[in-house]
Amino acid sequence: MHAPPISDTAGAAPPKAQAPHRFLSTAAIRTWAWIHKWSSLVSTVFMLLLCLTGLPLVFHHEIGHLLGTEVEPPEMAADAPRVPIDATLARAQAMHPGKVLQFYGPDEDDDRMAFVTLNTAPDAIEGFTSLMFDTRTGRELPHPPFDEGFMYVMFKLHVDLFAGLPGKLFLGFMGLLLLVAIVSGVVLYAPFMRKLEFGTVRRDRSTRAKWLDLHNLLGVVTLVWAFVVGGTGMINTWADLIFKYWQNDQMAQMVAPYKGLPPPERLAPLQQAVDSAQALLPDMQLRFVAFPGTNFSSPHHYAVFMKGNTPLTARLLQPVLVDAQTGRVTDSRPLPWYATALLVSQPLHFGDYGGMPMQILWALLDIATIVVLGSGLYLWWKKR
Repeated sequence: MHAPPISDTAGAAPPKAQAPHRFLSTAAIRTWAWIHKWSSLVSTVFMLLLCLTGLPLVFHHEIGHLLGTEVEPPEMAADAPRVPIDATLARAQAMHPGKVLQFYGPDEDDDRMAFVTLNTAPDAIEGFTSLMFDTRTGRELPHPPFDEGFMYVMFKLHVDLFAGLPGKLFLGFMGLLLLVAIVSGVVLYAPFMRKLEFGTVRRDRSTRAKWLDLHNLLGVVTLVWAFVVGGTGMINTWADLIFKYWQNDQMAQMVAPYKGLPPPERLAPLQQAVDSAQALLPDMQLRFVAFPGTNFSSPHHYAVFMKGNTPLTARLLQPVLVDAQTGRVTDSRPLPWYATALLVSQPLHFGDYGGMPMQILWALLDIATIVVLGSGLYLWWKKR
């Protein structure tokens, strides 16, 4: 909720609503009102931006189909054989000579397709080339560039404001202020509403009073959702830092025996590495592979990331380090709790784990939150 302070509800709330609450003194109410006011005002504009850009992202697949940006493989028999992975990789490298392989993996939603990422160096971040292939024919599938278009702009505004890590951390701080505003709004709701029935909208009062009541009502209705989405969004802004910590912590331990050794001159076939990881974790599926020298691996290993088979465990990953020269598994450990928390927070944030009903629910709650945020700005402006 983003209501103005209780001490500023003159003309909107009954005088008795400003009397001390049995659990809060007048001074405490004023303090919480000050916290709620400024945490709301500072974060509201950015939260509005995140809600507006997040709304189309909830339906990114459906919008992609409408815009023609979703890749669709040709129809073939369900049991059509798959092309060997290394044949697909060879074709990708032949299409872009001089570039090196960075990542390979099946499409998250359709294993008839697989992506291949190449770049000028294994650890390069900018200037990558991403290709999509049909896993049954080995042919490249035409697709629009991933770094342009309406959905790309919405995604970048939502994730980092086109400012990279500083933008992510800034939005994370705005998310923290949102959580403070929600908690302070809950504290203020009880003393403000104790003389009114729950859900009351005083239509016979001024326009500002009606908007205040609607603001409080929608704030309570969206309370849990806004807290979950705000909290998981804040966690997602730490993704780069969490991954870097995992690299310096668990990943460093896993590759320690190879410290000081020269990188391999010849790589084992990727299919051999994937088969080794699959044999170690037969109840999991391939999510993606990071090639030696990339930021997700080491100079001596394929990092094969496996995922679970259920809707929940499909969001969780377990890395398997495979010796890039021999194709044998050297280590595998479940991700630590902080990385698992990040992976679990992502589907909760976008509501993309329960199909269309969950997407519609997320969209309706998003719209309600936009009304809460917009009405909070309106009430503050009318006061002035």
